[in-house]
Amino acid sequence: MPSEADPPADPFAHAMALDAADIPRLVRAALTERRTALAYQPVIVAKTGTTVFHEGLIRLHDGAGRLLPARHFLPEVEATDLGRDLDRAALREGLEALRRDPHLRLSINMSARSIGDGRWRRTLQDGLDRGPDIGERLILEISEGSAMILPELVGRFMSEIRPRGVSFALDEFGAGRTAFRHLRGFLFDIAKIDPHFVRGIGADTDNQVLCGALVAVARQLGMASIACGVETEAEARMLGRIGVDCLQGYLWGRPARQPRPAVRMPLP
Repeated sequence: MPSEADPPADPFAHAMALDAADIPRLVRAALTERRTALAYQPVIVAKTGTTVFHEGLIRLHDGAGRLLPARHFLPEVEATDLGRDLDRAALREGLEALRRDPHLRLSINMSARSIGDGRWRRTLQDGLDRGPDIGERLILEISEGSAMILPELVGRFMSEIRPRGVSFALDEFGAGRTAFRHLRGFLFDIAKIDPHFVRGIGADTDNQVLCGALVAVARQLGMASIACGVETEAEARMLGRIGVDCLQGYLWGRPARQPRPAVRMPLP
């Protein structure tokens, strides 16, 4: 069923048809004209069905008013200066949402490369200074692969920002090549298990074992576990039995223009 945040299927044909040269131009124009927005997806407590926080996912309005998900533009620009600009736009949108809604808790994606970007750092500091509890309601998500690009820099940054109340999530847990010596040295609060290990887990015994191992590692290192990409009731039931703390995915709807109220949601 189409969501508020994602347009009908036909407009995506436009995005899919863009070649590598078109995408940077589209991103640059959207950023210049402030045609950015967040789409919100809830994270659900596995045992209770309660919404514990939302992930804010960056979206761009193209020139025709279509709202484009990050998968259509981010891979082409993530390692460039435009990637830093997108990180800054997502952070700015997220901090403003936290300022507007004192009950909202929100995670925002970032690249380890943005830690060294002065403008991104100023956006973070300015946003945290706008309210005494904004840091306590902000979660910064760094993918496993990104964290391993600059592990020492990521570790120092986490130590520096943690006193402001900010939490950290390790995204795509299990998909990268995180050395356990680095994982133990990081200060992640949350491990988000990559959807590859969640897909079909209701019947896939290999994924059941692998996901269980990732949950055990997260628990041993003091991290809450979130299974990402949950799409079926069978997956949700098996993940609950394995002991995953929280669930996130299309089973509860696609990312929406507004965060859903933080209330109990039905679990299978």
